[in-house]
Amino acid sequence: MSNVATQQDAPAFLKRYEDQIRPALVKQFKRTNRLAVPRLTKIVLNIGCGEAAHDAKILEEAVQHLAAISGQRPVVTRAKKAVSNFKIREGDPVGCKVTLRRRRMYEFLERLIAIALPRIRDFQGVSKHGFDAEGNFNFGIQEQTIFPEVQPDDVHHTLGMDIAIVTTAASAEEARTLLAGFGMPFQK
Repeated sequence: MSNVATQQDAPAFLKRYEDQIRPALVKQFKRTNRLAVPRLTKIVLNIGCGEAAHDAKILEEAVQHLAAISGQRPVVTRAKKAVSNFKIREGDPVGCKVTLRRRRMYEFLERLIAIALPRIRDFQGVSKHGFDAEGNFNFGIQEQTIFPEVQPDDVHHTLGMDIAIVTTAASAEEARTLLAGFGMPFQK
């Protein structure tokens, strides 16, 4: 596959990274090696639903919605330890997750920033405090109906979702600059 064909088929956010964000990061952080420039590695979507250990329909709905949102089949996560207070045994299904890479990662990030986050009622932006020391960004949303792929009539159980954006950034500042370049709406 030639580089020209790849460039034409590439998602808009990948093109933006190559054309605008990477050169700006090279200049700002004074990097000479292009592999040292911060970039996205993967995005992990996780829906935790401990009630799924007792009601299979909740897990089935979570898997169905996560598959519609991400475009790929989720993996069911199971309890590692038994928790008697929640009546969960080791090995019980407690959620589902999807890891997005490459093309699907950029397409999801574009839909998240341009469509889903603005649909949140009284949205003030995502917190700037979701960064860890390695430059990864984690935040949660309270309901999956902000995504246009999920029909509100099909939602019987409102479930939250954790989103982890993994980068190669060396610090939280570099990761914040990278995500700001994509247009991530941070709180003022």
